[in-house]
Amino acid sequence: METMSTNNPTPGSHRRVTLTVAAVMFMLMLDSSILNTSLPSIARDLGAQPLALSATITAYLLASAVVLPLASWLADRHGMRRLFLVAVGVFTLASLLCGLAQTSGQLIAARALQGLGGGLLLPIGRAIALRGSRTEDRIAITALLTWPVLFAPVLGPPLGGFITTYWSWHWNFLLNVPIGLAGLWLVRRWVPADGTPAPRPLDRPGAVGAIGGLCLLIAGLESAAHATDPASSRLPALLAIPAGLALLAWTARHLQRAPHPLVSLAPFGWRSFSIAALGGTLASMSIQATPFLLPLFFQLGLGHDAVTAGAMLLPYFLGNLALKSVTTPILKRFGFRRVLLVAGSLSVLGIATFAAVTPQTGWPVLAALLVLAGCARSMLLTANSTLMMIELPSAQMGAGSTLSAMTMQVSGAMGVAVAALALALAGQLHGTHAQAAGQVLLQDFQVAFLAVAAVGALALWHYRHVPADVGAGMLAGKAA
Repeated sequence: METMSTNNPTPGSHRRVTLTVAAVMFMLMLDSSILNTSLPSIARDLGAQPLALSATITAYLLASAVVLPLASWLADRHGMRRLFLVAVGVFTLASLLCGLAQTSGQLIAARALQGLGGGLLLPIGRAIALRGSRTEDRIAITALLTWPVLFAPVLGPPLGGFITTYWSWHWNFLLNVPIGLAGLWLVRRWVPADGTPAPRPLDRPGAVGAIGGLCLLIAGLESAAHATDPASSRLPALLAIPAGLALLAWTARHLQRAPHPLVSLAPFGWRSFSIAALGGTLASMSIQATPFLLPLFFQLGLGHDAVTAGAMLLPYFLGNLALKSVTTPILKRFGFRRVLLVAGSLSVLGIATFAAVTPQTGWPVLAALLVLAGCARSMLLTANSTLMMIELPSAQMGAGSTLSAMTMQVSGAMGVAVAALALALAGQLHGTHAQAAGQVLLQDFQVAFLAVAAVGALALWHYRHVPADVGAGMLAGKAA
């Protein structure tokens, strides 16, 4: 995307383009937040164990992660607008197939197809919104694109619980069909056509290495979480994890030497991008695992139904929205380093405190904890996403968008897989008969929340190295 010639939108249409991209992102976020609340009901209907259906989430994230490295090359070859339209169409069609699924295998396969479309939407949409923008406008654009990430999860859990309980879980996916069709119309109307494509050779070794490494890493985590015999069936899965990491390390070295790399690693030459990518991956693993754990915890750990569990998540995501409007002033006042350290610490504390929640915990206390965790999540996600892109030159914006989307998707897949693995290992550690019956006990969730919080704590070490004055000139400008 960084080499492709484009027709930039005029100032008057730039906001409409960004809003169009944000509308498509809303569909993506609504889909993921609805599914989390519905997993136990879907599992009962399809005759599967609730934890086994975490594969519907991981399959989506894995498919997204493996198609992401190809996004930049595909955009250069076919144009961003055309690729964005194809991605919206694939996501919409896959949503229809998810809604028609009758077995867990069909659902997982349809979710993987859905992930292929969703994986392309993230980097291409962000690049479309940022292309032609002034450097001082990037905070406002990033903030606008972050709104769907925060607002859709507010609507998703209660809507998903209501639809699942009083209608059918199938409609959680079918709901995407009219939204996707509307998105196609908006993209065709408002997103300007690309200039002449500037295709470059496909870096086949880079593609094989990136896709193979991501598959080994995430599939290894997912398989390890659901293996029933730790002495045998879990060993190949655990071996796949370091193999995936090793292959990704080789791919990174290859991309630095290749004349036409599949994904340029030039943005990592900027300290702000490097810190936000590495620290943000760990923080995002912890943050994105929490919406997966909480609906299961409320239903399987505390014994609530899907509607109640969805409603109980409202304070968490309302905390996201409440802090969003003051994110830019806070960043202007305190800077990226302080905000990331404080928000990261509060996020870790909030997630760890969920381990102390029991059926006897009063609702006011739980609601306050959910609001605190939601506020920390909002500030941390927005600050980290803005830090990642704020210093990049325009020539590296395409590569930065692809790498940013890759870290978000990979960290999400790893976060869900790590949470599921922690639940599985906790069940075996407690030696209960419940795990064999597909049940998850309260103490299993306690271990999982502490494990997820520990991952988030590792991000704080990276945030300590954020330069105190990074982005100072842009933050001193007009607030978003």
